[in-house]
Amino acid sequence: MHHYWRAWVLGFVIVAVILAAMLVPPIAQDPAYHRFVDIRAIAGLPNFWDVVSNLGFLLVGVYGLSKLPQLASPVLRPAYLTFCLGVIGVAFGSGYYHFSPSTPTLVWDRLPMAIAFMALFFAVLVDRVPWKGGERLLWPLVIVGVGSVVYWGWSETQGRGDLRPYAVVQFLPLLLMPLMLLLYRGSRRCEPWLWGTFGAYMLAKLTEFYDAAIYQAIGLSGHTIKHLLSAVAVLFAVQALLRLDPARDAVAGEFKDRELAVENPADISSQ
Repeated sequence: MHHYWRAWVLGFVIVAVILAAMLVPPIAQDPAYHRFVDIRAIAGLPNFWDVVSNLGFLLVGVYGLSKLPQLASPVLRPAYLTFCLGVIGVAFGSGYYHFSPSTPTLVWDRLPMAIAFMALFFAVLVDRVPWKGGERLLWPLVIVGVGSVVYWGWSETQGRGDLRPYAVVQFLPLLLMPLMLLLYRGSRRCEPWLWGTFGAYMLAKLTEFYDAAIYQAIGLSGHTIKHLLSAVAVLFAVQALLRLDPARDAVAGEFKDRELAVENPADISSQ
């Protein structure tokens, strides 16, 4: 059983997060979330900078599609396409939301975001965790992501908003992906790009939290900067996905394990 301790760690985190979400009462969308500090209209476009800063997602998504022939792993082609198309969807969905911030329009911001999140999570999962049948999880994960947003949107229309499933879909992969990088062997060429993705995204969330303070300091809102940093995070993710090759690295890992076995025959006899 000690050979599966990594899987137990991941399983414990998954169960802990889901249980924590179930134990807290339903969380409705705070109407104050829609009150952004920079509401300047330029050229007749309301909330100008929060709208146009979403162009970064469009550019990175199109760039990612243009790099499709360079994808190292054919196995990841559906996930890569789903990720890039999801990012392009974020550009339009988030732009639409910031043009007219409200809970109904926020659904269109979060829907493509959940799709992109799940596609990236799937790619890292397949690369890191040696699980038979793991390559079939892309569409179930995407459905879970989409379902969490649809459920939240529906719950808001019923007057009992419940963000908990969406929070799990967004928060849990952010815990699991770094853990998988630390616990499992995988594509080394992609690791710096993935860590860069996580770092840029954390900075983006930080600037979102200090939206007003940053606006007062430099005249550009923290939320606008969040969009730009998130686009950088997505660009890093594209570079990571292009370099992921689970099949090749699995073979390399097998040869490495054989070399270690030859160098340490006593370890084998003791098992």
